[in-house]
Amino acid sequence: MYKLMSVFVLCSALVAMPTLAGSGHEHSQSGGHDHGSAHGHAHGPVDKATVVKKANATLQRLVKAGKIDVSWDQMQPETVEKKIYAKGPEWVIVFKNSEVKEVSQQTLYMFYSLDGNYIAANYTGN
Repeated sequence: MYKLMSVFVLCSALVAMPTLAGSGHEHSQSGGHDHGSAHGHAHGPVDKATVVKKANATLQRLVKAGKIDVSWDQMQPETVEKKIYAKGPEWVIVFKNSEVKEVSQQTLYMFYSLDGNYIAANYTGN
């Protein structure tokens, strides 16, 4: 009975472990754990150069994941600025890509907290 119970507890723990990783974590195709270069554990505000590096890494990840067109792959930010929203200040990084046929999807907005954590990306800027 003890062995059966031990096996059950071990199996339960193994099944539950992936759920403990939390959001913002990815697993590579080989099954490895990857925070991604855009995901950081910063403890203070990051500068413009750092947030640009993070945004470029996020852009690459979105292309690789098929979330955005491959033509975005080598785009550089058009603007990078801090904006104040209802929930506080954020970095807003704007990419433009005239190669995208759908006009409403030619401008990509990325949002980061001031300490460099990725928040979201969209085509609306909201």
